Amino acid sequence: MATTDLLANTLAHLKELVSFDTRNPPRAITTGGIFDYLRAQLPGFDVAVTDYGAGAVTLHAVRGKPKVLFNVHLDTVPDSPHWTQNPHALTVTADRAIGLGACDIKGAAAALLAVANASGGDLALLFSTDEEANDARCIAGFLKDHPAYEAVIVAEPTRGEAVLAHRGILAVQMQFKGRAGHASGEQQPSDSALHQAMRWGTAALDYVAAQSHQRFGGLTGLRFNIGKIEGGIKANMIAPSAEVRFGFRPLPSMDPDQLLETFRTLAEPQPVAFAATFRGDSLPAGDTATAEARRLAARDLADELGIPVGNAVDFWTEAALFSAAGYLCFVYGPGDIAQAHTADEWVSLDQLDHYAQTLYRIVNRASS
Repeated sequence: MATTDLLANTLAHLKELVSFDTRNPPRAITTGGIFDYLRAQLPGFDVAVTDYGAGAVTLHAVRGKPKVLFNVHLDTVPDSPHWTQNPHALTVTADRAIGLGACDIKGAAAALLAVANASGGDLALLFSTDEEANDARCIAGFLKDHPAYEAVIVAEPTRGEAVLAHRGILAVQMQFKGRAGHASGEQQPSDSALHQAMRWGTAALDYVAAQSHQRFGGLTGLRFNIGKIEGGIKANMIAPSAEVRFGFRPLPSMDPDQLLETFRTLAEPQPVAFAATFRGDSLPAGDTATAEARRLAARDLADELGIPVGNAVDFWTEAALFSAAGYLCFVYGPGDIAQAHTADEWVSLDQLDHYAQTLYRIVNRASS
């Protein structure tokens, strides 16, 4: 197959991949459906499909003895009511491909299939389905067998540049306890659970503002968001309980455990319950020295593969899971994160083509 056919074949695969409903939630994904399609496109590969339950499925395909693993997730976010077309029917215009997951990140999956068909070189692929729900069963399960790869390239929309570093992400749920009573009387600081939550919120915002000078690899400060506060009964009753859900995104140089303890103890009285409901390491994982060494090694790999290096990003990816397991890792894919999770999601044809051409060159060079 000529490389001039790569884009056409990528779009043909993308049309099929977009047609499969892999929204997450509800993540009603089985080992059939989209995985039957993938199997059929990978003749000559050793293919293993693993079901980790609750719609979390992986397909690991290997041809030859590759040193680098390409990972891409197939699940998408749910479509919004603002779509102007069927989200599962790919539309191709003069400059873009439009469809649910086209940017994040089925476009990369389609290009990987096109390259697999167009070349006979050594190649390893891992398709997964649980990235969009903060439920990393797939990668955690895959890594239990300690697969022997020197590096992992994780596909996410990075505008065709290698992203060597990104923030971590933690989601936290905490509860405050007060004492129900009539609101007409004088209150002590510990009486109202909602008052406790609000004092904590003020302290948390002040603390985050004080971290604005912190930096790593072009990223600055600590990202923080109070997403939900719930509690109380009515205006003239002291709130006996309150729940707060918040999230923060630390720099790779920040200690997540230390930050958790700081947030837990910011105000008195302290919350009666405090737990991280999701935790994702930053990229690269490790202490400051280790993270910097891994970032430089990833930069050398990107240079060796001829992939331009881009800036660090604020969004989280599963590359951090591979990094935490000790793999050299960076993020690389077509599309812009600004188009991900949007109505009428799209990916540029130029970026799809360039991504496929780059992969083709890497696979052929690795086998020559």
